[in-house]
Amino acid sequence: MDMKLAMLSNIALKRIASGLSMMAVFTFFWASCAYYGLLDTSYRWLLLIFPILCVIFIYNAFRLIRKAQNLPSQPLADLDEEEKRGKRFGIILAGEGIGIFIAVNIVINLHHRELIMPAIALVVGLHFIPLAKLFKRKFDYYLGTWSILIAFFAITFSLNKMLNESAVLAFTGIGMAVSTTFYGLKMILSAHKALS
Repeated sequence: MDMKLAMLSNIALKRIASGLSMMAVFTFFWASCAYYGLLDTSYRWLLLIFPILCVIFIYNAFRLIRKAQNLPSQPLADLDEEEKRGKRFGIILAGEGIGIFIAVNIVINLHHRELIMPAIALVVGLHFIPLAKLFKRKFDYYLGTWSILIAFFAITFSLNKMLNESAVLAFTGIGMAVSTTFYGLKMILSAHKALS
C-alpha cells in the first residue's frame, strides 16, 4: 500500500467506523420500534436479525479503528473543502433534528399520535437527499427514496385504517431498520474496498 493510499485509508476507516456505530444505534432503535409493534405476536422473534447485525456493525467499527491506528495519519490536502463539507453536514443534521421536532409536533397537534414514527421516518428519509448531494453518493438517494416511501405508506395505511397503530409501528420500524442495515452493510463493503 503506498503512502498516499495509506493516509486516505486512515481517515476513511475512522469515518466508516463512526458511521457503522451510528448505523448500529439507528438499526437498534428502529428494530425496537418494530418489536414494540409486534409485541403481541409471535413474529417479534424474527426481528432478532437486527440486533445480530448491530453487533456485527459494532465489531467491524472496532476492527476498523484498530486498523486505522496502524496507518499513518496526515491532514487532508484540501482542508478548507473538508471544513466546508463538515459544516454543511452539521447543518443537515441540525435541520433533521429541527424537522423531526416540527413533524412530531404537527402530528400531535393534529391528534394523530399514531403517526409519530412515520413522521420521523419521513424526515429521516428526506435528510438523505442533501447528504447524497454533499457526499456525491448515489446510495443515499436510494435509501432516501426507500425511507420516504416507507413513511408515505405507513401514513397512508394508518389514515385509511388499513393497519392498526401497532402494525403501522411494526411496518415503519422494519422498513427503516432495513434502510439502516443496508447503509451499515454498504459501509462494511466500502471499508473492505479501501483496505484491498
